[in-house]
Order: sequence, then structure tokens, then C-alpha cells
Amino acid sequence: MANRREWIGQAAQLACIFEVLAEKPGNVTRSKDCARLTLEQFLVSAAAVGPAFAAGDGARVGDIIARAAGDTKRLAGVNTNIGIVLLLAPLIRAAARPHAQGLRAALGEVLRDLDVRDAQLAFRAIVAAAPQGLDEVAQGDVRTTPIDYTLRAAMAMARDRDSLASEYVTDFAIVFEVGLPCLTGLWASGSRFSEAVVQTFLTILATVPDTDIARKLDRAAAEGVSRQAAAALALGGVFTEDGRQAVARFDTALRDADRRYNPGTTADLIAAVLFAFLLTEAAPEMVPELLARW
Repeated sequence: MANRREWIGQAAQLACIFEVLAEKPGNVTRSKDCARLTLEQFLVSAAAVGPAFAAGDGARVGDIIARAAGDTKRLAGVNTNIGIVLLLAPLIRAAARPHAQGLRAALGEVLRDLDVRDAQLAFRAIVAAAPQGLDEVAQGDVRTTPIDYTLRAAMAMARDRDSLASEYVTDFAIVFEVGLPCLTGLWASGSRFSEAVVQTFLTILATVPDTDIARKLDRAAAEGVSRQAAAALALGGVFTEDGRQAVARFDTALRDADRRYNPGTTADLIAAVLFAFLLTEAAPEMVPELLARW
């Protein structure tokens, strides 16, 4: 069991690292920073969340979120990963309680067990992180006190305006029904791992308009970005020369100085897909192969 706990923590950190290293359009990557965010900050953040993620089998989801977000702010000095933390916390808790029907079934149980304390801790972490584009709403505003509903109920209030919130009430439908099948299939077909990650990113973005963009601009802008992702995929995405040129143009178009077109929600979802992939399709012994085929 100790080795399983270690692998869960390592897989979560690797998911954060692989996410930022992949050349995803409009995001911080191995070769490009994004406005005032840097690769170094994301790598420090991946290290910062280690203690919270490694202790996930004995902690509530809210505790994992609070500790990981606090440690990130203390070490990286900036919000780089609150969305990733919100997605990985229940997945980590689910991975620590094996289920005969797999990770998603365990996740469903974890999400149904969320309570008011989980919501209080998560909301406090979100407010402290101060993500860009956080708006005021009549019901379920993260700044509302006192909080008297469960974390899943709170996410249900936000599901129509936030894809991460929607995941909490659909047992992570985007991760398990869109992202993971795509990434798993590409890896099995012999693709380089980094290319498979970027193609999966484009697939999610083409399927689900990015709610970070919608918050900072509007739904129409987010849908326009999704159409551009779909157009790049139609040309082959990262697997053809025409597709790669389209992805490069797409990347340039998304990089404005204020990160208004940064598909941050999609990047968070990719981190969750990577964690699910590592827990369901890989093992510690497979990591060197992932690196060799990067």
C-alpha cells in the first residue's frame, strides 16, 4: 500500500509537469511563457503540491485543496494551479480507495461524499488564489459567507459557467469521456507522448469552449476559439505539416498581453486527464518509456 500511495503522489506531480511541458497553444509551455507567468513558476508549483497530494489517502478533498493551494502560493508566489488542484484533489482521493469498477466509480463515491467543510476550504483557497476573471454571481459566489452547502452542490450552481464545476457533477465527463480516450488511443497508436497531449488538448478545446476565456471575454469568444481548435484538428493537428502550421498560427493568436485568450480551463483539464492516464494506463515502471517517447 505504501508503494501505491507513493505512486499516487508522484503521478499527480508528473501530471502537473507533463501538462506544462507540452506545447499547448496559448499556455505556458516548455518553450514559451504566457504574459507574466513562467515555466519556472509552474515547475515550482508542481513540487509545492507534493506533500498535499502524497497525503491524499488520509485527508478530505477540502483539506487537500487548501494545503496544495497554500503551499503553491507560499513557494511560487502566484496562482498557477488552483484549477488543477480543484480537479486533482478528488481524483487523488478516489485513487486512494480502489473500486472494483475502476477510478471513475471511486471518484463518483468521493464526489457524493463531499460536505460543507470541503466547500468552505475550497472556496477559501479559490478566493486566496484570486483567479483572473472571477465574477460575482447571485448564487454560489465563492466569496459568500457563511457557506452552508456541500462542495458538490456549490459546483452544481456553477456548472453552466465553469467546466471545472461541471466535472464535479458529471463524475468528470470531460476527463473520462473526451480526454482520456483520446490520449490513451494516441499513445497506443505509437504517437509521441508530447504530441498526444497537445492533440488531446485541441480535442477537448474543440469540444468544450474554454470557460476561462468565456469569463474574461464572453461565450462567443470562447466558442470562436473552439472553432479555431477544430479547424486545426481538421488539418491533422500536430500530426501533419498543415496541421502544425495551423496550430502555430492558433498559438500566436491566443497570446495577448492580458491572457484574455489563454485556454486555462482546458490546460487544467489536461492535467486531470494526465493523472487519470497515469493511474489507469501506466505504472511507475512505464515513466521512462513516456520520457523516451516524449
